[in-house]
Amino acid sequence: MGAWTATRCTRSAIWPGGPALTVKAIRFYADRGIVPPTDRSPAGYRRYGIDAVARLDLVRTLRDLGLDLSTIRKVLDREVSLPEVAAAHAEALAVQIRTLRLRRAVLTAVARRGSTPEEMDLMHKLAKLSEDERRRLIDDFLDTAFGGLDADAGFAGIRSSMTPELPDSPEIEQVEAWVELAELSQDPDFRGSVRRMAEQYAAERAHGDATTLRRDSAAMVRDEVGPALAAGIDPASPEADAVVAAVMAQYAQVFDRPDDAELRRRLLTRLESANDPRWERYLRLLAVINGWPDPESLAPVYAWFIPALRARIPR
Repeated sequence: MGAWTATRCTRSAIWPGGPALTVKAIRFYADRGIVPPTDRSPAGYRRYGIDAVARLDLVRTLRDLGLDLSTIRKVLDREVSLPEVAAAHAEALAVQIRTLRLRRAVLTAVARRGSTPEEMDLMHKLAKLSEDERRRLIDDFLDTAFGGLDADAGFAGIRSSMTPELPDSPEIEQVEAWVELAELSQDPDFRGSVRRMAEQYAAERAHGDATTLRRDSAAMVRDEVGPALAAGIDPASPEADAVVAAVMAQYAQVFDRPDDAELRRRLLTRLESANDPRWERYLRLLAVINGWPDPESLAPVYAWFIPALRARIPR
């Protein structure tokens, strides 16, 4: 086919099989050597070969995808391969998309929570932490909670189950949950509460019968109190005596000691530590971040059993 000539048209130029492109744009690409003309007509107009149609079409596509002119020139001149450029650009766009999703999530959370400028600044800083920075922040919290305790008490598995893993492309709710969990993990009072629970759990593991301590005290209480709650039994009523006795029988068996006031006080202390609403909140936030099912709430169980047990400890 013959050469195609850029006319004097001031609006656009049409070439076979291609979309409209302004003459100004064609000259712009030609002046930068991206689509050089084949020759010129006797009247001085630039002429382009059929290859220019394909080059201009590719240039337009790559520009629409966001590539800069320098990279486009290298692709057209075969200095780099198109797949290599596409892969690099796709990764760069993925990073931008993740950043924009985080920003959108933070702004949405600010709007929902009515945050102050100081709170928004903190949320933004926590949300844009890298994966390594998030890991270090949580590791510091977990080290405070479990550091130095008996490794055989199963704390490696507990640490893993308490570690949030924010996805690369999180939903708004996951970003909100991550920010709240990060703030909570830095609360010194909450850290102390989790540390006390960990120490009490380690003590149970250390002094209990390893063959029978397959469940912690919270699980024992849940299993016995659940039916009492469903039946509407008042924790202050005589009917609650049997429920408390059943829990204490299991607990006494674990520690191979009688069900006395000292053992009941020990269990009461353990459950009062576990009955921290911030702990349950941490677990719920963790489930949102990691995409896990919503955890079972033990708050009703504790609210029933703690006063029932306290009322049945001999003075």
